[in-house]
Amino acid sequence: MIRVALADDQLLVRAGFRALLDAEEGIDVVAEASGGRELLERIRATPVDVVLMDIRMPEGDGLWATEQIAADPALAGVHVVIVTTFELDDYVVRAVQAGAAGFLVKDTEPADLVRAVRVVAEGEALLSPGVTKRLLARLAVGLREAPDVAMLEGITEREREVLRLVGLGLTNDEIAERLFLSPLTAKTHVSRIMSKLHARDRVHLVVIAYETGLVAPGWQ
Repeated sequence: MIRVALADDQLLVRAGFRALLDAEEGIDVVAEASGGRELLERIRATPVDVVLMDIRMPEGDGLWATEQIAADPALAGVHVVIVTTFELDDYVVRAVQAGAAGFLVKDTEPADLVRAVRVVAEGEALLSPGVTKRLLARLAVGLREAPDVAMLEGITEREREVLRLVGLGLTNDEIAERLFLSPLTAKTHVSRIMSKLHARDRVHLVVIAYETGLVAPGWQ
């Protein structure tokens, strides 16, 4: 069972998300909060796997709450999905660096919301939707200007190639097809890269791909 917490100061938004998710097999909304501080209190009392987090909230916004979750070893298994408006939000740069596993727009299709919960609960990241690519392109602007290639010491040329494709938003299956590998081999490469680079998840790998210059802004 995937345990979900909803953090949004709009009651109607939370009610809509709850109705949708509770109707899905294997998903249970176990906590709700209207602000960051309240959320932290609830998820420390009731274990959760995924948090759907609004950015703009009173009593601790989504950015602050994401940073608190990422910094708390007791909440290491909690995956945060930022729920944002269509317009890019400056806070997203810091949110992804704090450990957000993905992003959704508030008017996303119901099936995409359910998929998001299932994907991040498995430790993956939401890198395919166009909004995520735009957010990560914006993220690149906030990263260091000089590539830090020293971060890649210890990984092989093949692993660098895989990391570059992860940075471009490709899934394991797409990486396997691009490099003529089996999906299992591609997944193994990604797991090893995450271990070697001490990455939290795939979004963190994307940040590293930008920081090291393997991927440049513009998604070319």
